[in-house]
Amino acid sequence: MTPLTHGLQDIKKEIQHLPSEQVAELLLRLARHKKENKELLAYLLFEAYDEAAFIEKVKGEAGFMFSQLPAQSYNAAKAMRKILRLLSKYNKFMASKGAEIELLLNFCTNYLQYADRRTSYKPLRLILTRQLEKIRTLIGKLHEDMQFDYSNDYNAVLEEAANKLPWISKGSYLL
Repeated sequence: MTPLTHGLQDIKKEIQHLPSEQVAELLLRLARHKKENKELLAYLLFEAYDEAAFIEKVKGEAGFMFSQLPAQSYNAAKAMRKILRLLSKYNKFMASKGAEIELLLNFCTNYLQYADRRTSYKPLRLILTRQLEKIRTLIGKLHEDMQFDYSNDYNAVLEEAANKLPWISKGSYLL
């Protein structure tokens, strides 16, 4: 009995032997099955050539979603998780640590602008702290030159957070 799933290497070898028309037909069939496959294919075909413009487009979409945040803390936390799911999907498409850091820094900036600063709702607070920790970890994985650039942006966001939010301990997140 043969396994239902084959490894990526097997698939790659098989695709190399197919004519381009058949490859295109397979891609379209794959795109029909899952929305995320279609979105990834659209990104690769239409957006991947200009990553900077795509990042700006995603930032704009996230900013719009932030501007529509509900006032109630529970619903605001749900909306922020939805924004984070969207960002993680696009990060998966781009597969770039620099782009991921840039989008997460933008998320934190929007959080500071739109979230209720007086809230004591712990899940809402944890959303920001987890993103700060994630950014700090990602910066540590970059090349030294890029670390310096992103560290400055990260520290600026952290400084702003410490000034605006009394519950943030800046020392816990410094690079």
